[in-house]
Amino acid sequence: MTPSLTALLCLGEMEEGEGKPQPGTDPSPQPGCSVRRPQDSGGSRVGEALLRIQGEPLTGVSLPGLRVGLRTQVQAGTLPKPTIWAEPGSVIPWGSPVTIWCQGTRGAQIFRLDKEGSSPPWYRQAPREPGDKGKFSISYMTQYGAGIYHCYYRSPTDWSERSDPLQLVVTGVHSKPTLSALPSPVVTSGGNVTLQCGSWEGVDGFILTKEGEPKSSWTLDAQRGPHGQTQALFPMGRVTPSHRWMFRCHGFYRDTPQVWSAPSDPLELLVPGASGKPSLLTPQGPVVASGQNLTLQCRSDVGYDRFTLSQEWRQALPQRPGRQPQAGLSQADFPLGPVTNTHAGRYRCYGGHNLSSEWSAPSDPLDILVAGWFPDTPSLSVQPGPLVASGENVTLLCQSGSTRETFLLSKEGAAWPPLRLRSKYRGGHFQAEFSMSPVTSAHNGTYRCYSSLSSNPYLLSHASALLELTVSGGTEVGALPPTEPGPQTESLPSHPQDYTVENLIRMGMAGSVLLGLGILLFQAQHGHGGPQDAARS
Repeated sequence: MTPSLTALLCLGEMEEGEGKPQPGTDPSPQPGCSVRRPQDSGGSRVGEALLRIQGEPLTGVSLPGLRVGLRTQVQAGTLPKPTIWAEPGSVIPWGSPVTIWCQGTRGAQIFRLDKEGSSPPWYRQAPREPGDKGKFSISYMTQYGAGIYHCYYRSPTDWSERSDPLQLVVTGVHSKPTLSALPSPVVTSGGNVTLQCGSWEGVDGFILTKEGEPKSSWTLDAQRGPHGQTQALFPMGRVTPSHRWMFRCHGFYRDTPQVWSAPSDPLELLVPGASGKPSLLTPQGPVVASGQNLTLQCRSDVGYDRFTLSQEWRQALPQRPGRQPQAGLSQADFPLGPVTNTHAGRYRCYGGHNLSSEWSAPSDPLDILVAGWFPDTPSLSVQPGPLVASGENVTLLCQSGSTRETFLLSKEGAAWPPLRLRSKYRGGHFQAEFSMSPVTSAHNGTYRCYSSLSSNPYLLSHASALLELTVSGGTEVGALPPTEPGPQTESLPSHPQDYTVENLIRMGMAGSVLLGLGILLFQAQHGHGGPQDAARS
């Protein structure tokens, strides 16, 4: 084993007192160093370093905050520059220990550590045995230990060149910023996304770090946001499912760039792959009352080890380990607790394996509708009546005295989502007529209706009173919805007031019809003109 020289490192200035230091305060003194309180030219206390090389290894206990005199100027020499690094890393949480290593050539007798911006005094003592590494320990990291460091070593004849810089960072001095993905943390393979880091503390810059392999970091100046916060936008290049995209960000002030805030909550980008999609369902059904407990279940026969759940226009991507409720089936439950308006929306889930960063293809979407958000209670009636014979035409009428743009009809225990119709104003009421033509025994059941607004189609009124429909005669055809989606009904839009795709389809169909009519008219004219031209000739 290569012998090493252990050095005693004292950083910063200290106050007499008890208890552990807190962010923004000086640490308390420990025995072994004398105390001085120097001032820099501006009157502020400066963190300085004392290095004391001893021939026999010390315990490594640091004495932060102490300054002991004798100063010696080191001139850069001709020996090769040493290597400097920090363990467990160069970014250290407040209060954690860190060790700075300086490695030179074999036979080095003295090591010195300098911190930029300070004038460190140092002591030296010839070691009892030669070594090639110096060890400088800080047992309790604070902002006074943060900075840029260089080290030197001395042989019997000369000093070495100065090492490359080591930037030692302390985190947790300021409150954590927020980190979000625009427009969404779910990104298609090969797509682009922008990460936004923001803070209300008025920091001057942000650092974005990518965890895992390969590690990367980016630094941007902060921009003032519209509501007084500062933020920075980090455009990401093409993302692929080949490795994990996990990010955090920190904020910092310009005059202390090595003193960072606490890290933001982690943000993982989800890049769907091509493996088999899971299914997403809820035992409570797609319509839940405000305050009701809700659980979403993601399951698959692929045997995934983990599952994640995404909600459109939300940043959170909760993950749960997979379990096997039966052979050949893996499943994860996502309890969402008492339902509020924030739980309303469109959900998808994904499966993954523990030894892979890739996720599956997304499940089919599941829309969760929250009832009871609007105060009105629509009424539901049936024509010609609740008792009908198989083959008859039946209409369910949903009405409300409040201004509502959409009505929904749901059947208890049905596998399909509620049907939607745009409202019409008739006889002093807003209403929608859900036609069943003709009815079969599959339409037997209990129905409710709700009203909603297009500005947020996932939030509903209170439910109407139950309506029981009984169809006599006929045979069971299957559990079909009362009305197949068509001109009368509409599907839930993927985003409120987003009808662009529907309009393009309608325009395309209309253009096709006009084009066909034009071709027929041209052929008709050409056909009549041909014989006449032949007769003239």
